[in-house]
Amino acid sequence: MEALFFNADAGYLEGVVRGYKNALLTTSNYNNLTQCETLEDFRLQLSSTDYGGFLANEPLPISTATIADKATEKLVSEFNYIRSNAVEPLSTFLDYMTYAYMIDNVILLTLGTLHERDTRELLDRCHPLGVFDTMPALCVATNVEELYQSVLVETPLAPYFRDCLSAQDLDDLNIEIIRNTLYKSYLEDFHRFVQTLPSPTCEIMSRILAFEADRRSINITLNSFNTDLSKERRAKLFPAIGRLYPEGNNVLARADDLDQVKVACDGVMEYKGFFDGQSTNGSGGGDDSNSSLEDKFFRYDVNLNKNTFLQQFQYGVFYSFVKLKEQEIRSLTWIAECIAQDAKDRINDFVPLW
Repeated sequence: MEALFFNADAGYLEGVVRGYKNALLTTSNYNNLTQCETLEDFRLQLSSTDYGGFLANEPLPISTATIADKATEKLVSEFNYIRSNAVEPLSTFLDYMTYAYMIDNVILLTLGTLHERDTRELLDRCHPLGVFDTMPALCVATNVEELYQSVLVETPLAPYFRDCLSAQDLDDLNIEIIRNTLYKSYLEDFHRFVQTLPSPTCEIMSRILAFEADRRSINITLNSFNTDLSKERRAKLFPAIGRLYPEGNNVLARADDLDQVKVACDGVMEYKGFFDGQSTNGSGGGDDSNSSLEDKFFRYDVNLNKNTFLQQFQYGVFYSFVKLKEQEIRSLTWIAECIAQDAKDRINDFVPLW
């Protein structure tokens, strides 16, 4: 009966998004792309995939930024198609997905205002999934106080700002603290919403959001070492959800080095491997033992989101498709940049989907 009602409202869109997922690049596609000698070869290889001629009208030489932008445009077009056909509660679920991008966009505009830059120019740098109807209104702000009031009145993020921050907090020194405070409120709010959704959406999304919260708590801790951020303030930035909450978060709040972060994660079996032979520095993917901590997070996230598609009649597939597509775009950009820079020795250092 539950499946019947699900299909009545969202069955068609679930079929659409599963089709989008099946069009993601395969291992064979990636192998072909890494063999390309020029970005023109790269474009030709992509033309035989679901990307088709998305770069056909771009003049040579193609930049990696153009490739990333055009690939993102394709993702946004697919997401907007789903959003425009969704009904409640899926439409609200999709709205929640966009709030993370809105946070990044508002922070970007805040930085522009702080540095007295023309915020209209920054609109082009905003992520399109985080663009909202009243965003241009933020560009009329001439100072941080005006921007803060505009955010409170004009954006869906108003509750997160109102509960956490004041206009006096909006300065250069606090900008990352502000970002993490907003994400904390957002993740907790999103988590509360998914608890109201029927199974299996509730279980799947709770698992995904738990990892996102834990990843943020770990990164906040590592990035706070050797800074002026107090342990008390650090602890207030941790989302009150996740598999590390509350015991692991309490250990993270007191941590002074990487070893203590490892201890905090010992209680979660899947997290132990993140720190095996691990330095917190590094980039790229490649062999997992040599990859950076962030790449290990990405790999775990990819597997988590791939597993979402093993179950039907749930909204998690919409969230997971966007996350898998974003990872694909990161991989495409990495490969293209290696070709452009003639850095073939690092071209395979990306996080694969398969």
